[in-house]
Amino acid sequence: MVNPTEFIDEAVESISEQIGDDNAIIALSGGVDSSVAATVAYEAVGEQLTPVYVDTGLMRKGETEQIRETFAFMDSLQIVDARERFLDALEGVTDPEEKRKAIGEQFIREFEREAKETDAKQLVQGTIYPDRIESEGNIKSHHNVGGLPEVVDFEGIVEPVRDLYKDEVRAVARELELGAVTEERMPFPGPGLAIRVIGEATREKVAVAREACHVVEEETEEHDPWQAFAAVVGKATGVKGDNRVHGWIVAVRSVESRDGMTARAQELPWETLQRIQSRITGENDNVARVVYDVTHKPPATIEYE
Repeated sequence: MVNPTEFIDEAVESISEQIGDDNAIIALSGGVDSSVAATVAYEAVGEQLTPVYVDTGLMRKGETEQIRETFAFMDSLQIVDARERFLDALEGVTDPEEKRKAIGEQFIREFEREAKETDAKQLVQGTIYPDRIESEGNIKSHHNVGGLPEVVDFEGIVEPVRDLYKDEVRAVARELELGAVTEERMPFPGPGLAIRVIGEATREKVAVAREACHVVEEETEEHDPWQAFAAVVGKATGVKGDNRVHGWIVAVRSVESRDGMTARAQELPWETLQRIQSRITGENDNVARVVYDVTHKPPATIEYE
């Protein structure tokens, strides 16, 4: 297990050496990985760092507002509204790996655009150890690892937490006093809600996934899952009022894990599951049914794509 104090001291020194006199830019998503990477890098080089949060249109409910509040101490924080560009880039894309790579490429292009304005030569990322293992093992590509375009217009990539597991990153976050919302936040995939939608990530399906994920996170909080979320997996018939509808199927997933490398489906109480389905179907007119995923990892992955 990492010693948080020693890690921070060593990371600050290493980042300072890597970045030197260059300006740097960081991919800030609001998750614990990128938040720790951003904070440590900011301690290392201060105003040489421009933290950039890109609103991809694929983020959690309320994410942008949370970023503004949590990182208000970073005067150089930039918030980029790229929602339409990302959703346009995903139009017609159905293959999971193609979706990840399209998002990864658009992500980097957004940073390149911001980097030119700040003359940033270095890109800082929140890649953690399981990300690298899964990418190198061809389980899936991550937008900040295997999904990068072949030509990246930066002189170097700095990954402060690349050798840490998720629980170790959380320990460092507590040492940095980032606040409970960030420190204990459930993992959220780099490609965002696009991989919680089977097939094309349309605006309608992404909106359903966002609202459903919000419900699941709220209703499972007392059960302390490692990760809990919802995904839009297809369509089925249902009944709303007196009308027969053909609406979305939302799959709910809640797992227990240490590091995400393996996971067990959580045995949630029936009452909790019923509250989840009632809220999701009641708050979304275009959702016909809700199902619960009982598959462990392996054989399944935690996310659907």
